[in-house]
Amino acid sequence: MLYPSIQQWQPRATWSQEGGRLVGEEVQAHGRLAIAKRPLAHLPEEAIKEALLNALRQQPEKLFGDKLQQLRGRMALLREYQGEAWPDWSEKALLATLESWLAPYLIDINRLSQVEKLPLERYLLNSLAWEAQSEFEQLTPLTLKVPSGKQVGLDYLPCLSQRPPVLALKLQEAFGWQVTPTVVDGAVAVMIHLLSPARRPLQVTQDLVSFWQQGYPEVRKEMRGRYPKHPWPEDPLTAPATAHTKRKG
Repeated sequence: MLYPSIQQWQPRATWSQEGGRLVGEEVQAHGRLAIAKRPLAHLPEEAIKEALLNALRQQPEKLFGDKLQQLRGRMALLREYQGEAWPDWSEKALLATLESWLAPYLIDINRLSQVEKLPLERYLLNSLAWEAQSEFEQLTPLTLKVPSGKQVGLDYLPCLSQRPPVLALKLQEAFGWQVTPTVVDGAVAVMIHLLSPARRPLQVTQDLVSFWQQGYPEVRKEMRGRYPKHPWPEDPLTAPATAHTKRKG
């Protein structure tokens, strides 16, 4: 035969866009030209992983959900302020290194919908050494304790665009807060979104003292009649912070 390799059947995993899953088949081919195909019930594990990774590179939105984006934001902030001591977790870099940080966890998975349900942020965090993980958590905490006593989550998505992380809380929960909180060992002041009782933005600031002195009197004048059940003290720096209305204390 002129092309004896055509007689050999080679296993191949292909992605079915319509079915949203991997399809196994054996192919007789000459170069890239498929001469014949037949279904294959069982695919080698490595072929499945390779096909999944290729599919993820073609549909990266399946990979970069909110939790992974928050993690990427935290790392982007560290790289901005502490440099290349921290790894590059840009979309381009992560897609290029899927084999190292994601592939080992793709066991018994053949659909992208299954990949989306995996704890991807944990896998990526595990790619750091234990000491680096501990430092990462310390420098970019998930929450901060506010004067009302609550732990409030930080939003690191803005850090992907080189903006500071956001802490959103009701204005009354910040009474008495004179020092703007920071992350990255004091290097980055958090952007505070002070909200109305209806959780609408009243003020965005990185300078709490300036707001209490200059912005708060006008906010108080406008809001105290609209939300009379909530405290609007004349001196917010000495008032007790609270997440409740006046009736609840």
